[in-house]
Amino acid sequence: MKLQRLILLLMVIAAWSASPAVGAEPVSFRKQIAPILLDNCLACHGAKKAESGYRLDNFEQLGKEGEGGSPGFAAKDLDESEAFRLITSDDADERMPKDGDPLSKEQIDLIKRWIEEGTKYDGDDPQAQLAKIVPPPVHPDPIEAYPRTVPVTAMTFSADGKELLVGGYHEVTVWNPADGKLLRRIKNVGQRTYALRLSPDGKTLAVACGSPGRRGELRLFEAASGKLLKVLLSTSDVVLDAAFNPKGDKIAAAAADNAIYVCDVASGKTDRVIESHSDWVTAIAWSRDGAKLVSASRDKTAKVFDLKTGDLQITYSGHGQPVRGVAFHPDGKEVFSSAADNKIHRWKIADGKKSADVSSFGGEVYKLSMYPETFFAGSADKTVRQFDAKSHKQLRQYSGHQDWVYTTAYHKAAARLASAGFDGEVRVYNTSDGKQVVAFDAAPGYKKQVAKK
Repeated sequence: MKLQRLILLLMVIAAWSASPAVGAEPVSFRKQIAPILLDNCLACHGAKKAESGYRLDNFEQLGKEGEGGSPGFAAKDLDESEAFRLITSDDADERMPKDGDPLSKEQIDLIKRWIEEGTKYDGDDPQAQLAKIVPPPVHPDPIEAYPRTVPVTAMTFSADGKELLVGGYHEVTVWNPADGKLLRRIKNVGQRTYALRLSPDGKTLAVACGSPGRRGELRLFEAASGKLLKVLLSTSDVVLDAAFNPKGDKIAAAAADNAIYVCDVASGKTDRVIESHSDWVTAIAWSRDGAKLVSASRDKTAKVFDLKTGDLQITYSGHGQPVRGVAFHPDGKEVFSSAADNKIHRWKIADGKKSADVSSFGGEVYKLSMYPETFFAGSADKTVRQFDAKSHKQLRQYSGHQDWVYTTAYHKAAARLASAGFDGEVRVYNTSDGKQVVAFDAAPGYKKQVAKK
């Protein structure tokens, strides 16, 4: 009898040890499991790319069978859950994530508990993208001193022209455009920043950012203080551009998930999702009356949409190469577009026919920066060119960069143009005479190595 009691006691202890702690909260899919999948699995198991037939981009897909005949996650069955088998495999060639570090013991234990609890879903729509159901993350602080420069793909001047805001790594850095001195750093930003836009009143900074293939966000900050106001949008891939409408009450975002999002700034709600492109939407712009949107895409087209209905008005396919930038002509009847064919085209919205070749560059042309009377274009030929907005006549060419120029920013009252690109160097010019004011590396703490003679 004593032996039987001892065996029974040991069985109870073993069962108790294998179960979650008494009173422990159930594992939350939204808060705990989805972020792990987003950060480690989505690049290879999403809607665009589903290796071995497994998709993990929304909850509904998790329980479906892959090419091997087993589901990724089976409720209360660890042995039948192929994803769990792969993340715990001792075989380095088989273990997932394939090209990343193994999941931590804590992450594996969470997934194990979630499966044992029945793979429960605590969201509203099981078909919603994971990026849209997880709580907005608090991003890590940027490193104190950069060991190297990073490509700069976004810039904007402050409303008074006394600050230049530049996209960094998990931050927006703020510089004095007169002398290139670092003024402050805005934290809690996605890994890379692809667009920076000020609201028409200059009080709100929109940051289009994200981690390629994992997550994209549109974050709104108080421009003066850098305080995070809200995360307006979360997507399954990076947000590549954003633009406030003329009133400042709406903002449109272009994303690498092939969609355009139109959001209400005050409520934070997404008013409209436009899914007309078949590849990344790389740039977006509003017409001056706020009635239309024009978009650029890696699918080699530019498209104009009626914002009242969301209907497509016209598609322009004249470049034959990925389109990088778009802007409305001041009359609202035509569009400028820039592309990887090294050209800027001007074309009519009414029939989608090209009306002029604006300019030919020595490399592909990136985003266009449009202002009431002028616009700018940076290029892989290491130059920036300025044009008259109405006649598209070239006004000036700015040189000096040693690498591709991805982004430009202009402040009319200060007569300043800033440009930057792949090598991380920012150059500021006086637009009155075209002379360079200052050049600096937008990498806090970075010390450039001087080559020995």
